[in-house]
Amino acid sequence: MRAGRGALPFIFVTVMLNSMGIGLIMPVMPALMEELGGGGIAEAAAWGGWLSMSYALMQLVMSPTLGNLSDAYGRKPVLTLSLFVMGIDYIAMATAQSLSLLFAARIVAGAAAATFSTANAFIADVTPPEKRAQAFGLTGAAFGLGFVIGPALGGVLGEYGARAPFWAAAALSFGALGFGLVFLPESLPAARRRPFSPWRGNALGVMVVMARRPATAWLLVALLVYNIAHFVYPAIWSYYAVARFGWSAGEIGASLAAIGIGFVIVQGFLIGRIVPRLGPARTAVMALLLDAAAFLGLAFATAGWIVYAVMPLAALAAVFNPAVQTMLANRTPETEQGELQGAVSSLSSLAFVITPVMMSQIFFTFTAADAPVFFPGAPFLAAFAFSLLAIAPLRAALRR
Repeated sequence: MRAGRGALPFIFVTVMLNSMGIGLIMPVMPALMEELGGGGIAEAAAWGGWLSMSYALMQLVMSPTLGNLSDAYGRKPVLTLSLFVMGIDYIAMATAQSLSLLFAARIVAGAAAATFSTANAFIADVTPPEKRAQAFGLTGAAFGLGFVIGPALGGVLGEYGARAPFWAAAALSFGALGFGLVFLPESLPAARRRPFSPWRGNALGVMVVMARRPATAWLLVALLVYNIAHFVYPAIWSYYAVARFGWSAGEIGASLAAIGIGFVIVQGFLIGRIVPRLGPARTAVMALLLDAAAFLGLAFATAGWIVYAVMPLAALAAVFNPAVQTMLANRTPETEQGELQGAVSSLSSLAFVITPVMMSQIFFTFTAADAPVFFPGAPFLAAFAFSLLAIAPLRAALRR
């Protein structure tokens, strides 16, 4: 199916904006948490972990719902409505004067931004199976680009106040909305739609459906464990950089932008060369080993240059998601791609519920005033263990 000239760029921009919603606030989050919650950097990290969890919890709840709604009513209505709500919500976050209001706005943002499943279903609609790895890599590149633009813009605008990045994000959301309303075609014809089912349109229901499919169940478990490790970056990076190296908001933004550039290069340009040569299975195993090596380097980094030295390993490890996404999409009926992507997004959101709280508490334990040992890299050591653990369900999936 031909998607139309503006379709794939719109999907790219939508995914990028979703990742910007995470990346924009990371450089200013320590200052914002200290402003609204009081306390030092350890307490700010603890509050930040709960805030990230609230965002991810709504994504966990809403991702399968939006994925199934897009199977029933089409991809365009879901994507454009999401952008409208996100624009309004960024304005609410920009004007929040208390932690409770910030939490409320972030919860709405999590629900509105739960469109990664719909975006990937759009990709599956318009891409033949043999080209899906590269197409999913492009969405990963969009996510990485959001992590370039978001933290960099957040770091620059953060010098003018902790609220400035949110106003910029609102303007970008409304701009993308206008583009989508004009140029985005519908990728799912009426003949391939299916009625919306409340049972299959929630996280528990979609997980039960997927668990009954041996071809996909273990792959989803591997994806969950991988994401628990991988989400240590948005969960703890800013606080780790302040505690370990004393970096400013601008320096934090620059480091996150460097990580994002690596993700863009790998997923936008290298994935199309790596997967055809190694195959999705070998690519996924290689990615987990590279991720483990990167986490180990970050855990024991004693200088900023070491962080930049291990970034290429972390960037290459980003091939894991497109490789596993390709295996999942090729094992799922065409009429259920939205549901599959809803399950994938739900697992991603579940990991984002678990990781911020777990990693921020580990960070707090090893950086608080009464910490038994000062070890800001402890969360990355935990992520190292989860990366190795993800190999087991991946091997089980490949045996089946």
